[in-house]
Amino acid sequence: MTTDTILTRLMALHPRVIDLELTRIQRLLDALGNPERKLPPVVHVAGTNGKGSLIAYLRAMAEAAALKAHVYTSPHLVRFNERIRLAGELIDDGDLEMVLEACEEANGGQPITYFEITTAAALLAFAHCPADILLLEVGLGGRFDATNVVDSPVATAITPIGIDHTQFLGDTLTKIAHEKAGIFKRGVPAVIGRQRAEPAAVFVAQARSLDVPLFRMNHEWHMRPHDDGFRYESASLALDLPLPKLVGAHQLDNAATAVAVVERLRGAGLSISDDAVRRGLTTVEWPARLQPLVRGKLADAMPPGCELWLDGGHNEDCGLVLAEQARRWAQEPGALPLYLIFGMLTTKDAGGFLRPLARYATQARAVPIEGHASYTPVDACRRADDVGLDCLPAASVTDALEDLLANVHPPFRVLICGSLYLAGTVLAKNG
Repeated sequence: MTTDTILTRLMALHPRVIDLELTRIQRLLDALGNPERKLPPVVHVAGTNGKGSLIAYLRAMAEAAALKAHVYTSPHLVRFNERIRLAGELIDDGDLEMVLEACEEANGGQPITYFEITTAAALLAFAHCPADILLLEVGLGGRFDATNVVDSPVATAITPIGIDHTQFLGDTLTKIAHEKAGIFKRGVPAVIGRQRAEPAAVFVAQARSLDVPLFRMNHEWHMRPHDDGFRYESASLALDLPLPKLVGAHQLDNAATAVAVVERLRGAGLSISDDAVRRGLTTVEWPARLQPLVRGKLADAMPPGCELWLDGGHNEDCGLVLAEQARRWAQEPGALPLYLIFGMLTTKDAGGFLRPLARYATQARAVPIEGHASYTPVDACRRADDVGLDCLPAASVTDALEDLLANVHPPFRVLICGSLYLAGTVLAKNG
């Protein structure tokens, strides 16, 4: 019995229409003996962008402090096992199959979403394996997300809020922020990353109603970048820290938010030293977030002097982040021309994502995303043309790269972007 076979069976239980609620997963967890009540201290993380990066920093810092960290993130890039990390190691196939089968049996064939039943499996695995901390990422929203069955986290954190998943969360920043703030728990400190005014106001109101101590960027703590890194300051801590290993100006915000969480964890008795924070920043790994591909089948095909980059961002704010990095690349001496290869799900605003990038990209290639409801290359090119980006269709990432190699004089830089699902396909092809 393979993991893929079990996951395919579980997908058949998925309701035709997703209605976000907690009754299905709570029923299943009750049948499993409530593993959500048998976890190590939990840091619950919500937000639109940066959740995974924040968790990657926290994991690196915790492990630098010799703490054993459970981690739950989604989606996976290549293998489902990536979603569940037990005490520092990806869950192996045997353990994964065991918890999935246990959840399938306990569920008894009742309707339940794929994310709900696999989240229950993750919680069951975490409850059976000792660790010092669990870093738990929200899948969608917060208030009715399956991870929100954890009712006593040691801290919550919310990364920047933007417009995404509007069919489930609402079409304004205020509505979306209200859903994200659903992870707040009475009296539990909440660390808040950089926010626009509307979400910030929602968080203040929600925190006041639940007596939640807020620890907000540019209020209770501050991040000031400098040439060699950044300075983190709060009322009780001041640290000069190195540049994080992850690329992009936005990663300074994510890194500083992780330091703010560490400061709250210290208050809860989890010891992560200043030195561990520094080592975590310089050793952190998080694939498909402005990741340079320097080896592998696709990378090895690039001519000398060319660069191949990969990012899974898929909304307007991600486009702004990538545009800022493209602006910095354009200011480098001997700057390389930038070519995009992109594919996007039809539920995403392709024009909003591409608009800020259009001024920095010489040309683009649009590709489909295997196994997902994505824009056709021709339709994606229309959306690129609408924002002033010259674009040609291609049947695959491999075909797009071959077209560029045949028609563009090196050296140049290629950024593959638009979807984490596309990024997973690229990582698999690259080997």
